[in-house]
Amino acid sequence: MTAPAVTDRSTARIAADISASDIGLLVLRVGFGGLLAVHGSQKLFGWFNGYGLNATAGAFEGMGYHPGKFFAALAGLSEVTGGLLLALGLLTPLAAAIALGTMVNAFNSSWQGGFAMWELPTVYGIAVIAIAFTGPGRFSLDAGRPWQRQGLVWGAGAVALAVVAGLLTLAVK
Repeated sequence: MTAPAVTDRSTARIAADISASDIGLLVLRVGFGGLLAVHGSQKLFGWFNGYGLNATAGAFEGMGYHPGKFFAALAGLSEVTGGLLLALGLLTPLAAAIALGTMVNAFNSSWQGGFAMWELPTVYGIAVIAIAFTGPGRFSLDAGRPWQRQGLVWGAGAVALAVVAGLLTLAVK
């Protein structure tokens, strides 16, 4: 009696490769990345009932970011770029660093306003740190590519880059 021949990529193997973690990472990346990109487009273009770049620049000036228009554009571009890259699962450690660096500044500018003010940047920061360490999952543009990076070293590198970039931005504001 012999066992049936099974190839490496049989239907059973492919089904076994798809895990709940892959689905969970897809939902987290697309949900978080999409929301972050929308948030940035509110700043830049006034889309989705946002204020647009000029009003956002005024708000940034009020928070001590001078020149306000530069920092508003930087925040909006970082949120759109980081969000879209995360949603696609492309260049994930860099995308995570971009998003987290922005959240460092968002947290700093809102922490004195109490929990309701710093809740959103904290939740976004937690989500992006999780993605930085776990990687994008199987359903991403990074998956199986030579440039795919994830794990402890890449997650820590993304967090370190984000903190340094966030602190540099705070130092020059």
